[in-house]
Order: sequence, then structure tokens, then C-alpha cells
Amino acid sequence: MRWLKDLYSWTDSRLQLGEPIKEMALHPVPNKTASWWYVFGSAAFVLLMLQIVTGILLALVYVPSAGHAWNSLNILNHQLTLGWFLRAMHGWGSNFMVAVVLIHMAQVFLFGAYKYPRELTWVLGVFLLLMTLGMAFTGQVLRFDQDAYWGLGIGASIASRVPFVGNTLVHMMLGGPIIAGATLSRFFVFHVFVIPGMLLAFACLHVWMVLKLGINEWPMPGRVVRRSTYLTEYHELTRKDGRPFVPGAVWKDAFFSAAILAAVAVCAAGFGPYGPGGQPDPTIIQTAPKPDFFFLWLYAVLSYLPPSLETPFLLIAPVLGIGGLVALPFYAAEGEKSWHKRPIAIIMLTTIAITWGVFTHSGPLHPRCKSAAKARCNRLPIQSMPKLPLHRWSGRPAGACTRSRSNANDGGSIDPAGSAGRRQYAGIWQEPQPFGDNGARAIP
Repeated sequence: MRWLKDLYSWTDSRLQLGEPIKEMALHPVPNKTASWWYVFGSAAFVLLMLQIVTGILLALVYVPSAGHAWNSLNILNHQLTLGWFLRAMHGWGSNFMVAVVLIHMAQVFLFGAYKYPRELTWVLGVFLLLMTLGMAFTGQVLRFDQDAYWGLGIGASIASRVPFVGNTLVHMMLGGPIIAGATLSRFFVFHVFVIPGMLLAFACLHVWMVLKLGINEWPMPGRVVRRSTYLTEYHELTRKDGRPFVPGAVWKDAFFSAAILAAVAVCAAGFGPYGPGGQPDPTIIQTAPKPDFFFLWLYAVLSYLPPSLETPFLLIAPVLGIGGLVALPFYAAEGEKSWHKRPIAIIMLTTIAITWGVFTHSGPLHPRCKSAAKARCNRLPIQSMPKLPLHRWSGRPAGACTRSRSNANDGGSIDPAGSAGRRQYAGIWQEPQPFGDNGARAIP
């Protein structure tokens, strides 16, 4: 195989990648970090690669058009060989990726790995989580079935409530003032180019910082982080009680990542792809849109909020949550890492996990939540959907709303208590109004 060695030497003399890759593979890690607790980051990166590969293959068939998106997914499901399996791998890969990223973030918080000098590594992780959730939401929209259509209306309603820039955000989100063909093209660009590109760039930077700063040591009670001494203590630890990442620690990462891929394949083969459901039809207001699994908690929370608290919750809670996560490593950069010495961190993490689990479980099951979407669909006319009150996902009774069909010339109407005479449909939407203070109308 002399020719192969010569090819490697010729290539490496020009690319100069041999030494950086060798340094990355042999970088020392504390002996106790070769643990099953430290495998989630590698698994998340492998799942990202899976999403990129399956997404590229799906993009060869998917048509980001309001008139063809639904049909192209059904072609994948029923006409192309293993097209259904490819869609299922992509869908279940998304679910697993969100789950693994959440678990990885919880593990990093529990082990105090956000402390000095890894503050920026944590901040990048926060944005990676947000982008992962963004990928999940935009992927749901690309199914362009009934749930996706009305879910997009809910998303536009949330965006329109942001003070001062609400209308601008809605136009950026939808590619115009109304839900139309341009909306699907816009979300296709977000899902295939913008968010994945940012996600891959941030993930590579995140991994590079982990390699340069070192993998967080196993948290031991009494081992306190101090800015003045930590780096010296860490390098001394890796020198006395360290091992090279390859092969000392990498095999557990590889094994766990392979097991996760196998689990995705089993779920894809056993449960198949999700959707698409019924074709999107804005004239069907007797519908109960339901978000995907990792957004079910919001579906449940909104069902219990009174209307007066919806906007404050949606505008304040995310800012406080994201702001708190970003500020955490700067507020608590020093001190104990061990969870044995951090009872408040344990209580916070347990409370958040239990609350999220309870709301996620109750979302699709509780009668109050099941009646929520129907209440929202019935409450207001479709032409003001972007201003749709979000107790569409609540269990409160819907306002008076009657819907009538007349002859083709009349087109039919929806009369929501005091809004009689508004023309709604006649095969197409008539006189669409833009999103804004006067509301907006969605068209297919």
C-alpha cells in the first residue's frame, strides 16, 4: 500500500491537516471523564450529521410550494422505494437530537461545566439549543398539513405581539403580509440553509472550544474553581491523571452514538414517518392543531393561562429564560462544581424537568387542552388569524361564531359576534389584508 502512503504524504504536505488532527485525537482528558456521562455531546453532533444527510436526500424530492409540498411528501411515503423510511429517519432524528441536546445541557449544568473558563462554550450551547428547536419548528411547517398551517398561524400571532418590531418579524417569518406560497419557500430556506448553516458553524466552534479548553473534569466535592489557579490545576490534573482522547475515551462516544443511530432506525422502521395529515384548508376552522412533541408543553401551558396573561407570558418568559441561561456562567463562574455541594441547582433542574414532563404529558391528553385549539379556531374570523388570541390552545369556551355557505357567488361567511357580513371564501380568499394592527388573512 505504498501508493496510499505516498498519496497521504502528497495531500498532507499541501493541506497541512495531519498535525491538527493528530493533536485533536491525542489531546489529554482527565481519566474520570472517560465516562458514559460525557457521551451526549458527541451523540448530538452525530445526529446533526444524520439530519444533514437525510435532509439533502429529502430536498431532492420535496417541492417547497403550497400547491405541491403535501403531494411531494405523499410521493415519498407511498411511491418512492424506502422514501417513507428516509422521512422517518429525518423525523425521528429530529426528535432524538432535541432530546440529546436537552440531556447534554442538563448534564453540563449538573456538572458545573459552564464555569470558568468555559463560559462562552455554555453560551454557544444555549444558542445551539435554540437553533435545534428552530429546526424542529420549521420542519413541522414544511409538512404543510392542517396542523402545520394553523401552527404557523399561531407562530405568526406570537411574533406579531412583539412591541415595535412585531410586523417586521411577521414579514420576515412569512415572506410577506399573508400566509401564501412565499411563506413555504421562506421556511424552506430557513430550514435547509439558514439555520443548518448557523447550527453547523456554531457546533464546530463549540467543539473547537472544548478541544482547546479541555473537557470538564469530573466534579469532586471540595474542588473549587478559582480564576487565578484553575488552569494550572487542570493542566496538572491531565498531566498526572490523564489519557489521550483516542483511543482512551472515544470508544464510549462511538458506541453510544452508534446505539442512538440504531434507536433512530428502529423507531423509523417501527413507527414510520409523521404525517402529513390532512391537506391545509383555511376554511376548516373546526380544527384542533397540535404542535410536535417538544412544543406540547406550550400547548398545555397556554390552555391554563387567562387571556390577559398570554401576551406577557409569551414576551417576558422567553426573555427571562434565555437571559438567565446566558448570564448563568458569568454570575456563577467560580465555586463548587459538584452537585453534592449545589442543592439549589439540583432543585432547579428537578423542578424544571418535572414541570416540563407534566405539561408535555398533559398536552395531548387533558380534555381542557384538547378543546383548546377548537376554541381558538372558532373564536375569531380567519382574516384576523395573525391576531388570533392564543387561548386557541386553551380550554375556555369559544366566542359566538357562525359559519355559513351560500351559493358560489356569495362565497360564504364567518360571523363572529358583531362582525357580520365579512366575506371569507369563494374558492379563494378575497381581498386579503396584511398582518398588522388591522389583522391579516391567510391564503393557501
